[in-house]
Amino acid sequence: MPAASRPATATEPIAAASAPGSPIALTSRRPVVPAERLVAEMVPPPRFSDVSFGTYIPDQAQPSQYEAVQVLEEFAGTLNSGNGSAPRRSWFRRGAPAPVGPAGIYLDGGYGVGKTHLLASLWHAAPGPKAFGTFVELTNLVGALGFQQAVQTLSGHKLLCIDEFELDDPGDTVLVSTLLGRLVENGVKLCATSNTLPEKLGEGRFAAADFLREIQGLSAHFRPMRIDGQDYRHRGLPDAPPPYPAAEVDAVAARTPGASLDDFDALLAHLAAVHPSRYGALLDDVTAVCLRGVHRVDDQSTALRLVVLADRMYDRELPVTASGLPFDQVFPEEMLRGGYRKKYLRAVSRLVALARDSARS
Repeated sequence: MPAASRPATATEPIAAASAPGSPIALTSRRPVVPAERLVAEMVPPPRFSDVSFGTYIPDQAQPSQYEAVQVLEEFAGTLNSGNGSAPRRSWFRRGAPAPVGPAGIYLDGGYGVGKTHLLASLWHAAPGPKAFGTFVELTNLVGALGFQQAVQTLSGHKLLCIDEFELDDPGDTVLVSTLLGRLVENGVKLCATSNTLPEKLGEGRFAAADFLREIQGLSAHFRPMRIDGQDYRHRGLPDAPPPYPAAEVDAVAARTPGASLDDFDALLAHLAAVHPSRYGALLDDVTAVCLRGVHRVDDQSTALRLVVLADRMYDRELPVTASGLPFDQVFPEEMLRGGYRKKYLRAVSRLVALARDSARS
């Protein structure tokens, strides 16, 4: 398998296949994803399969972007030379000294400043074995393998890259804190991206004070780096493109091989019946997404599922053609001011970018 390509592991049959020449209905798909696929897919998404530090274009007005490239290149150098390797702790021997000092880099910054590009560049530059996944994919992996098996599997890696690091509930706080602590003890180096500094994770979502020890433990593993800048998806670009008429959405789906076509309401309801770890498989072989009747999403659980789907569509660079409401109006203002605001803003940024891709094509 090429280092940066996702495996073509097939899922079990997915309901009834679409008729030849007709659009795919995502609502007819119920993928079953084996744990082996979750492990094998821990590589950068296709959008970042060929990136490098050399292809990252820093904003000339933002010196923090130049500094981030330099720091990560040096970090990759320590991994390649072996100087950055911490003494590995024997699986059977307790009491071995833990590594001293931060075990990795934490990239904090706004949306679209290139954090994922830099994280993927580090992954490509580092020796294997190595793993790359979003925070959600990491927690899903633990759920699929079990905690001890996940620790054993990932402890064999030199580097773990975690994109979109977020803590949304106390259980995830304890789980990830414990997991990363065990991996650091076994010499695994870490790099993560987020829109929230590590000592602020969980703030505004739950009683963070009750979990302060765990949150501080997470922060101790990382050297934080702030990356400033404007969302590159918005640099000199217009706002969200206007929605298409419903008839045009149908026409685009009909003439685009591999396109999906669903009513927005039906798709949101279907997402509730599919585990978020399977949203990527839901999009297998899809080349474009067409949606009828996009509207405002007022239910928070539904909105968070839409965020995960938007991430998986963005990973796969799927243009989105939609009727109804523009994507920058999907989440109400009260949600954009709440504890999950960073997730919603990221989703808006990505959905708008995919809608622009559709308009260009």
